[in-house]
Amino acid sequence: MKRNWILITTALGVLAAMAAGTGCQKLKARDQLNKGVQAFRSANYPIAVEHFKQAVEADPTFHTARLYLASAYMSQWIPGADSPENKQMAQGAKENFQRVLAEDPNNTVALSSMASMAFQEAGGIQDTDARMKQFDVAGEWYSKLAKADPKNKEAWYSLGVIAWSKWYPAIGKARADLGMKPEDPGPLKDKKVREQLRQKWMDLIQSGIDNLQKSLEIDPQYDDAMVYLNLLNRERADLAETPDEYRKDIDTADMWLQKALDTRKAKAEATTRPGAGSK
Repeated sequence: MKRNWILITTALGVLAAMAAGTGCQKLKARDQLNKGVQAFRSANYPIAVEHFKQAVEADPTFHTARLYLASAYMSQWIPGADSPENKQMAQGAKENFQRVLAEDPNNTVALSSMASMAFQEAGGIQDTDARMKQFDVAGEWYSKLAKADPKNKEAWYSLGVIAWSKWYPAIGKARADLGMKPEDPGPLKDKKVREQLRQKWMDLIQSGIDNLQKSLEIDPQYDDAMVYLNLLNRERADLAETPDEYRKDIDTADMWLQKALDTRKAKAEATTRPGAGSK
């Protein structure tokens, strides 16, 4: 019995020492986080990175520190720049956001950041096929964000923008191939071309419109979403089978454009009104 008591006492002592060590590591991680946040807020991102790295080394489960580390890398990343240093910044950001997501798949900060990086990367790709594939990657991330946070208007809006970004080059090329100038009224002159484009693109166009409308359900004053609803409806009109259908889409586009202009005007007037911003 005495021997058992000695073993138990020894084991408890080891556990106590481990707990104390863990506590010290967590305190060190917290201290490094605070120092990193100060540097981050001063836009001293390289110093912030070093503090956040020490914080996650001290406590690998410290998600807040890892999110800050990823964000500090991301803040130094320049979309489209091809230098080794810039690629390292992108890699550092993605690796740490994904490590957070491995344990917390619905972390909206990490999802939003991964989606934003993917979208910005797509914008810098010159090759059309590669750019379209990267827009698909961005769409997947924004879909995950919308699922994790259905009230996130930016997620739904971005899905609408991606739909337009993929569709717009196709309709522009079709118009050019048919000898139509951007200002020429539609629909497209060639019925066969219209049918081919409808089969390939109509579902995507409609999903873009639906997602933009979801963003407006969350924020009825979201004028950027109104602008893209104008664009998607206006360019969808080129695929109309009849003049009446064409006119209907153009009227809808004009309505959204005017609403966007009115909303922006109202917002601007609200910010310049005497007493605006005062509590």
